[in-house]
Amino acid sequence: MLTEQDLDEFAQYMQSGAMEQDFRDGCEHDRFYLLNLLEKFMDVADLADETATRLIFKGSLGALFPDKTARDAAAGEDQAQDGNPV
Repeated sequence: MLTEQDLDEFAQYMQSGAMEQDFRDGCEHDRFYLLNLLEKFMDVADLADETATRLIFKGSLGALFPDKTARDAAAGEDQAQDGNPV
């Protein structure tokens, strides 16, 4: 698992210009590796954004409507006990 330190070090690598220098000075293999690394990082960032949105949204619904959530859960249990599909 990545740590915050790993992410901080990667951010510093990009911000410092070291990645650009490595890209300029690198062979074709190194350039391909760096581009793939950046593409993967962007894909993971998109996934992190989607996950954070889902977690925040899901967690906030219960906080916004605590009584309704409890009533809906109880209604679902009542229907299940009556043999009606939930």
